[in-house]
Amino acid sequence: MRGEGVLALEDGSVFRGPAFGARKTVLGEAVFNTSMTGYQEILTDPSYFAQIVTMTAPQIGNYGINPFDAESDGPKVAGYVVRELSPVTSSWRSRQSLDEYLTAHNIPGLEGVDTRAITKKLRVTGALKACLSTEGLGDAEAVRRAREWPGLIGVDYVKEVTCKAPYVFAPIQHEEVPFTVRGTNLQPARLDRKRYKVVAFDYGAKRSILRKLVYHGFDATVVPATTTAAEVDKLKPDAVFLSNGPGDPAALDYAHSAVSAMLPRYPIFGICLGHQIITHALGANTFKLKFGHRGGNQPVKNIETGHVSITAQNHGFASRPEEIAKVNAVVTEINLNDQTVEGLRHAKLPVFSVQYHPEAAPGPNDADPLFEAFYNMVHKCVG
Repeated sequence: MRGEGVLALEDGSVFRGPAFGARKTVLGEAVFNTSMTGYQEILTDPSYFAQIVTMTAPQIGNYGINPFDAESDGPKVAGYVVRELSPVTSSWRSRQSLDEYLTAHNIPGLEGVDTRAITKKLRVTGALKACLSTEGLGDAEAVRRAREWPGLIGVDYVKEVTCKAPYVFAPIQHEEVPFTVRGTNLQPARLDRKRYKVVAFDYGAKRSILRKLVYHGFDATVVPATTTAAEVDKLKPDAVFLSNGPGDPAALDYAHSAVSAMLPRYPIFGICLGHQIITHALGANTFKLKFGHRGGNQPVKNIETGHVSITAQNHGFASRPEEIAKVNAVVTEINLNDQTVEGLRHAKLPVFSVQYHPEAAPGPNDADPLFEAFYNMVHKCVG
């Protein structure tokens, strides 16, 4: 029989409920995600490293876990909190339950708590330092440990999740093309077009993003986050891609330097942390959001075209809009909920970036054309 677990926040709040997953005590930043589906993609997104994620959807785990939907080699969250853990899995693709999956990967979980109360608290107070324990920890001790955790600001978590050596990304068979169904707008990969070589910086990249690059006409060589501009030059790419990832973008001086050196040399596309690194490479700064944007329902407006997209997002930092114009760049998109920067482009160079995740794993695919825009930009620059 499963025991009881506890989630303690630095403000003294304590939530208790049945434990699942691993028997363990973890520290991290308490955040919430508003996605209705895609919990496996969320669990395995490296951008969640060192975070204890609360899901706002009331039941999680109902379609189980399968080997095909992981965005990395395993869960990257520190801990997981849900209102109700589904007692059954009902998908033909399922190979194990969420409980079994987290147990196998040594990640603790907590269910049966008021996730609405946790979410409302984080929206009012902002993201909080937290302790999640499934080892019988007392309330006072759990709160003490939460308060003593140093937090995310100024910490480099990218080095914890990046690849160890360069590799050529090769989708496995089930990833090569999406389902092609008569009567739908799903199409096979664009194999009839010229393909370009792209160096993809792995700051915590999701597999879906790399698949999208291949699907849209790129041969991707993935490189560690600490790769220098000189090392990129030796690979002779046509373009550079900067991925998503965890932690504070201001702490990544090595990434700022490398990207700054590459700005005049290559067409560059960045997403999420990659967008924030471009911000710093240009000479502007980022700041920590109150509770971040995490979910598949964030409205973003392109202020140049007037087009509004519903986007998938997962980030806790944002670019300072007042500084972008000072570094020869233009804000192209804003978040309609809080007016924060969601996209920028360089005024003269073939460089652009977005704060959200256009590959939609999980989430809406409104922003998928950005990969096509990247291809067209490279084609225009390279020929």
